[in-house]
Amino acid sequence: MSTFKKSWRRIAGKAFRIGVGFSFTAIALLHVLGFAPSDVVKRLDYLVYDVRLRAEAQKPELDPRIVIVDIDEKSLGEVGRWPWSRDVVAKLVLELTDRLGAAAVGFDIVFAEPQQSDALLALGSILESKPTLKSELLGLEGQITAEFDRDAQLAKVLTDRPVVLGYYLNQDATALSGALPPALFKKSQLGDLTLDSTSWQGYGGNIPVLQKNAEGGYFNPILDEDGTVRSIPLLAQFNEAYYQSFALGTLRRALGNPQVIPVFPEGVPDDYGAVELIALRSPEVELDIPVERGLLTRVHFRAKGGPNAGGYRYVSAADVLAGALKPEDIEGRIVLVGTTAPGLLDLRSTPVNPAYPGVEVHANVISGMLDGVYKLRPEYSQGLLFITVLAVGVVLSVMMPILNATWSLLVAFAVLVASVAINSVLYFQAGLVLPVAVVLLLVLAIFVFDVAYGYLAESRSKRQMVDLFGEYVAPELVSEMASDPTRYSMEGESRELTVLFSDVRGFTTISESLKPNELREYINEYLTVMSEIIRSHRGTLDKYIGDAIMAFWGAPIADAEHAELATKAAIAMQEEAVRLNERLLARNWPTLAIGVGVNTGQMRVGDMGSKIRRAYTVMGDAVNLGSRLEGITKTYGVGVIVGPQTKAAVSGMVFQELDAVKVKGKNEPVFIYAPLGEHSAVTEQQLTGLRVWETMLTQFKAQQWDAALQSLDEWHGHSPEFNVLYDLYAARIAYFKETPPPENWNGVTQFDTK
Repeated sequence: MSTFKKSWRRIAGKAFRIGVGFSFTAIALLHVLGFAPSDVVKRLDYLVYDVRLRAEAQKPELDPRIVIVDIDEKSLGEVGRWPWSRDVVAKLVLELTDRLGAAAVGFDIVFAEPQQSDALLALGSILESKPTLKSELLGLEGQITAEFDRDAQLAKVLTDRPVVLGYYLNQDATALSGALPPALFKKSQLGDLTLDSTSWQGYGGNIPVLQKNAEGGYFNPILDEDGTVRSIPLLAQFNEAYYQSFALGTLRRALGNPQVIPVFPEGVPDDYGAVELIALRSPEVELDIPVERGLLTRVHFRAKGGPNAGGYRYVSAADVLAGALKPEDIEGRIVLVGTTAPGLLDLRSTPVNPAYPGVEVHANVISGMLDGVYKLRPEYSQGLLFITVLAVGVVLSVMMPILNATWSLLVAFAVLVASVAINSVLYFQAGLVLPVAVVLLLVLAIFVFDVAYGYLAESRSKRQMVDLFGEYVAPELVSEMASDPTRYSMEGESRELTVLFSDVRGFTTISESLKPNELREYINEYLTVMSEIIRSHRGTLDKYIGDAIMAFWGAPIADAEHAELATKAAIAMQEEAVRLNERLLARNWPTLAIGVGVNTGQMRVGDMGSKIRRAYTVMGDAVNLGSRLEGITKTYGVGVIVGPQTKAAVSGMVFQELDAVKVKGKNEPVFIYAPLGEHSAVTEQQLTGLRVWETMLTQFKAQQWDAALQSLDEWHGHSPEFNVLYDLYAARIAYFKETPPPENWNGVTQFDTK
């Protein structure tokens, strides 16, 4: 009864620990689905993301395509306090466009109010106070207005020049000031389609006289919960229409204003809303910009920000106005006009710098679009995270209770490292921003609970493992299995394995030439050396069938290299046969030749047999094919033949295709191969011969008999040891020349015997 109670306690304890792990997993899944959001998890994801951005910004690379004209402290000191007179701004525009040749000039500035002219105010006052002068001065009003209306002067300069004026959007429906530029397109133009975009209620625009003569773009960033700028919407909705961002508008102006086309994922409903990318199209431009939900693009920060950070060239606006720049400094480049002066309040909190120039945020977005460098959280991220959390939670919940403390720590650490590593590779190599915090917290929660609860694991004794598998596998493998015996059993299962069959050719003749005691010594020595090779290559010895040997790889210890190990073992067996023959000859015993067949595929492995006798063995169609391959080695005069799946699974070896065959019991043809050796061991002569052989096979299958025979002769000159194979194909070519095959002939050889 006490034994039963102990067993029950162990089972109940594991069930409880597994249940708690599942509970942690369920909470994590609710967070992923949005039913139990956690600020802690969000902020940890922000932390991981920001660390990576800061790491990328450590080694800035100057972008020569963008120049930032800075209204800095020097400019304010030389030109005067902001805002400057519009004629100064007009001069700045003329310098940048007409003299210096900028491709586009974007003003990260709102000209929200008209400029009052003292001269015009005085003229109006005179006209009101002295009506008698009205008729005399009225004729001069237009001339005076043209001379002193700075807004009109700037508007005239903006006309037909590549200038983009910034403005902002807001959520106050009563706050409508200034003018909006024309919308890119209206909601009605999308038909039944919808755009999942940010939506705004109000705006603060430039005065109409300026905005109607220039293009525009809003410069609203998106502030995350921690008040940090990490993304900007490329398109936004206001009043049933869609407008472009400042960065997108400036880039489009530099590229000649290509059309903006939202591209939806294929095969999704019209009301899905999420856009896959924003496409810019014109005869000269074809640019695709991937976006996230909300039409957001993440800011890829090139540097820590500012004139000396190294991401972009900053020039003082005062130097531009003074004519200190040369055309080669600006020509063909995108120019953004903004400010780094602290008093003008355009510094933003970003992951790389808490006081980052707002104008450089837009420069980073433009650089990213030009480079095609994006950090993107894909639409499938939630589904992928759900699957990851579920898999990690279930696996760890089940594994932790059966592992000891050391292994629990190693597994938890490995999962943490793997999660961060995979997430980082996807970030740095593919630009994918995938949440990882919830996975890390889940792993820590399950691990801490299980270690706190207890780390004693049930295990079987090493002797039991030896009793089960010692007869089949090498002692060192038994020791490896005994270190974690819960992973192994003799229960039947289906998995991909590699099987090897070896047989002595002409063994009947050999046995007739030896006395019984000599034959016993002969076969024992042969089986011993071959079995040692199999075990040294981590193989499982299945059985002896007279002089034949059957072995397999990949069970009971799973091994991803089972096909390669089996192939190397087959080659080693052939090499050992040569050395064995020297010893046999010294005793005046007959020498031997062996054929080895190797095949990889799905097999049933486990403890099989009857009530009287059972054995740990493999069965299946792939096993039968391995036996057939061994049987036809003599036909082709080669020592080893492998199947197609074995050849495909072994990357470090050179193979020679022998034929396409239908062996007995198989309806579908199978390509068969002979291993020539590892890449480093194959000679140039062998490689040359292999290329000629492949040419011969192509000619043979195309029924080009004369050319095939010529190639065959050339190949035999490179590989004279393949006499049987040469004679086989020479005879086939001669036969088919006299008796052409039918039209549907596919070059497959039929074998009707085992």
